[in-house]
Amino acid sequence: MPIWIVVVILGIIEGITEFLPVSSTGHLLIAEQWLPRQSDLFNIVIQCGAVIAVLPLFPERLRQFVFRWREPGTQIYLLKILVAFVITGACGFVLDKKGAKLPETLLPVAIALFVGGVLFVLVEKWLQGRVHQSEVTWTIVFAVGIGQLLAAVFPGASRSGATILLALVLGLNRVAATEFSFLVGIPTMLAAGGWKIFKALHHPAAGVPAENWAMVGLGFVVAAVVSFIAVKWLLRYVQTHTFVVFGWYRMVLAVVIGILLLTGVQSHREARTAIRHTLAAAH
Repeated sequence: MPIWIVVVILGIIEGITEFLPVSSTGHLLIAEQWLPRQSDLFNIVIQCGAVIAVLPLFPERLRQFVFRWREPGTQIYLLKILVAFVITGACGFVLDKKGAKLPETLLPVAIALFVGGVLFVLVEKWLQGRVHQSEVTWTIVFAVGIGQLLAAVFPGASRSGATILLALVLGLNRVAATEFSFLVGIPTMLAAGGWKIFKALHHPAAGVPAENWAMVGLGFVVAAVVSFIAVKWLLRYVQTHTFVVFGWYRMVLAVVIGILLLTGVQSHREARTAIRHTLAAAH
């Protein structure tokens, strides 16, 4: 398979899954079981592309931050984003310094996907008939920071999934929970990506081949375009729908991954067919 096709596929996967509560890291790990594995730097850069693309989708917030930053309400909201970011960034920096690495096997991904899916279904059922607030409290801020950290440690948990789920449990409505999760995710993911890129460029690992920057750029653009479309759709979707469909999607995908692991399916053709059937069943 030509490398540019692989890059486009990975860019599409990243763009769709970065902000949807289904785990972009988990999906990339799954895809790379049957596609040529790309470098960590490649995955980080296309992730940054997906993150940057969502900025235009919050025009009111951006205008508020730029032109009304002196207002107390704006300053408090910015401070809440900063605190959630610092919680994640400080703990993540410590883990990175200690050499913590994500597991690269499918079993932890399947477990995290399944557990998260069950929680989404149960939480949405529990929330029925309850009153939801639109104000992001400080309790929610700390929970979102911790949720991002948990997602960084457990591939398949999903950063947006963990943070939205915690915000919902603490009483925030779906629209406000989604918005705050995404806004906190922008500096978090860009900072993490910038740090990883800096390390890769200034302290390259021995024996690692030179990066194909043309393909990295292609993946970045594809992820950005697809992410913009996916997030624009999701922001409309959550105004009138619950997250239950994402819960069931996660569970179906986790079960099929588990079956693949138990039966030892190895061939590319069988693997691609199984994943294709999984996605069709989930939708």
